[in-house]
Amino acid sequence: MGQTSIGAVVLAGGKGTRMNSQVQKQYLTLAGKPLILHSLEVFEQSQVDKIVLVVGQGEKPWVDREILGPNGFRKISAVAEGGRERYHSVYAGLQALQGCDYVLIHDGARPLVTEEIISRAIQGALNYQACVVGMPVKDTIKKADPDGFAEESLDRRCLWQIQTPQAFSYSLIRTAYDWIMEKEERQAGITDDAMAVESYGQCGVKLVKGSYENLKVTTPEDMVIAEALLKKRDSLERR
Repeated sequence: MGQTSIGAVVLAGGKGTRMNSQVQKQYLTLAGKPLILHSLEVFEQSQVDKIVLVVGQGEKPWVDREILGPNGFRKISAVAEGGRERYHSVYAGLQALQGCDYVLIHDGARPLVTEEIISRAIQGALNYQACVVGMPVKDTIKKADPDGFAEESLDRRCLWQIQTPQAFSYSLIRTAYDWIMEKEERQAGITDDAMAVESYGQCGVKLVKGSYENLKVTTPEDMVIAEALLKKRDSLERR
């Protein structure tokens, strides 16, 4: 990447309430290792120069000992503790990530991210200052009214399901988050980083292709699917 510095914020602070498990989803065993390790290992091997891992309140000593210590990561420069909402955790990660020109923000609950997806996100940020990975939707999408009746069928040719990583000029995303964090009313409805940039209003966000396999593990069924996809990937790599 020459003199351009690329950082990453990897989020591992979610509660995972829909997993019906006493163990937070990012630490559940997936294909023989904690779920969070899958994405961390990919970022470690990618073009990214340094990584900030964001964990839940009070989890840092355990993560240092059980997740990071045994695995010899070279690029993790800091472990930050997140906050109540996702945007609080992202902001903590951005504050801990200093001296980068560009930053990728990734949900650690997406263990099937690849170096190719990361590379496309980086190139998108270099070209457009702000980009998100995602895929065109496959299904028909209907808008419902307040009573649960179909109100409108949306044109799926214009619809994408958004994934992570999302990649930005560091100065752009940091300024957008600084602006959002100044007033509580600006935080309403912010569910991803692109929305922070869109709300700030200084730059458009480019969509770049991720992968239909780049799923977010949210429910027990997702764990089954992710494990199958990882086993398929491992089998193909062994050939």
